[in-house]
Amino acid sequence: MWDFQVDDHLKGKACKTSETDGDRNKPTYCVTDVPPWYLCIFLAIQHYLTAFGGIISIPLILSEGLCLQHDSLTQSQLINNIFFVSGLCTILQVIFGVRLPILQGGTFALVTPAMALLSILVNTSSPVFIEVWQTRMRTLQGSIMVASILQVLVGFSGLIGFLMRFIGPLTIAPTVSLIGLSLYDSAGVKAGSHWGISAMTTVLIILFSQYLRRIPIPVPAYDKIKKLRVSKFFLFQIMPILLGIAVSWLVCYLLTIYDVLPSDPDEYGYLARTDVKGNVVSEASWFTFTYPGKWGLPTVSLAGVVGIIAGIICSMAESVGDYHAFGSLLAGAFGTGNGTTSFSENVAALGITRVGSRTVILLSGFVMILMGILGKIGAIFTTIPTPVIGGMFMIMFGSTDMNSSRNIFIFGFSMFSALVIPNWIMKNPTFLDTGVKEVDQVLQILLTTHMFVGGFLGFFLDNTIPGTKRERGLLAWENVYLQDSSSSLETDEVYDLPFGITSHLQSQSWARYIPFCPHKGHRSQSEDNHVSQSLGSEYSTRI
Repeated sequence: MWDFQVDDHLKGKACKTSETDGDRNKPTYCVTDVPPWYLCIFLAIQHYLTAFGGIISIPLILSEGLCLQHDSLTQSQLINNIFFVSGLCTILQVIFGVRLPILQGGTFALVTPAMALLSILVNTSSPVFIEVWQTRMRTLQGSIMVASILQVLVGFSGLIGFLMRFIGPLTIAPTVSLIGLSLYDSAGVKAGSHWGISAMTTVLIILFSQYLRRIPIPVPAYDKIKKLRVSKFFLFQIMPILLGIAVSWLVCYLLTIYDVLPSDPDEYGYLARTDVKGNVVSEASWFTFTYPGKWGLPTVSLAGVVGIIAGIICSMAESVGDYHAFGSLLAGAFGTGNGTTSFSENVAALGITRVGSRTVILLSGFVMILMGILGKIGAIFTTIPTPVIGGMFMIMFGSTDMNSSRNIFIFGFSMFSALVIPNWIMKNPTFLDTGVKEVDQVLQILLTTHMFVGGFLGFFLDNTIPGTKRERGLLAWENVYLQDSSSSLETDEVYDLPFGITSHLQSQSWARYIPFCPHKGHRSQSEDNHVSQSLGSEYSTRI
């Protein structure tokens, strides 16, 4: 995980370098370095924006289980809460924890068990029945607090070292993968409120994070040595989710003020309007303060504790290295309805800026606390149109780290989409209505076939997102195929047709143009072996 990736070249004494040092892989500022104040502020805000999508998604999901579908004002308080606690846990981790530049935020590992717990509680939903959601939140709080004690004990006792002997990739891979995949129904409901807007959001985030990520934006910079100069800023790689949301949000705003989107709440596409949430921004207070027990005295549910423990174990698998932190215990006490984990999203920002100073991350914590105190900020975030959130969920739940390798992104997004789209179409069979019955039937079959949706998206993205043949696995694939062929087929006689047909076809010149016809001009088995060996040598050399 992130802790071990940065451990080797961030732990230890300061290692401030410059462009002329020759080793551009070393950080410009290491853990103990303190960059100039203006750089600290800029990078702190950058880290906050990088983690924005992952943090804000969690309260938006939990609000449904808490019966807050109609209460945007309370949703804004949940958003403020999680930002405040994320900032607080980040500060504590930097000062008293492992003391590495690790940003703390909410964890999707606890979302599924939390929603499962909330589903077995009272199912009344009302815009005014406050006691309903607060009772549910108190039960969720208590369960998280009790379950997080396991996380603390495992960390401080050193038991994790013993457990890691038995927990390998085949245990962690399915566990972590299903953290996001299990939320496909929620993502489908939000994306299905307007597939055009949600698809635009998804496409924009993919465009920024995968296709344009290595394209820098020239920005003016100044330093004492080079004076005024042009610097490269990798805007698309650092904040693809925020950019995608912002552009889609703007489009929805324009479609709203020009009345392109329907104004009738019962019509399809109404939830894409930006005025759906009414006056939530004007009604929200300028300042809001978070404290333990804000929603009342936490209660405990045995079923909830067991479920949350499962999520805690997944969270430990996510964040091996800082599992002993008290973050989840604090998050439960403050009433976020979630825990905390280390955020891998800020790894990209660290690698690009080459600034690993914990002072920057410490300042990021204060920025998040400030965002958590400003009530208007949380209210603004609740006005994000539902399909925009759905489009973000399509990306976040398939691949929570936008800076992961292209293959992981393609695989995760394709798999998640193959669950979301067919599930939504089957629940809304009358949605496809082109006016031509045969076309509707074809689309219905294709879009409800999981294999087609996942395979098509995987094929398209794999052949359009930049990547070498080796990265795509094509060299290894061809090498294995040829090796299998050469080991199982020893002579050309295997291909011979009966009754002398092969000899007759080999004498015909036209047979060379038909692939399945044996002909002297076709490659012999020895040539196949030679090609196989050559490819194998080339691949081994590259590795």
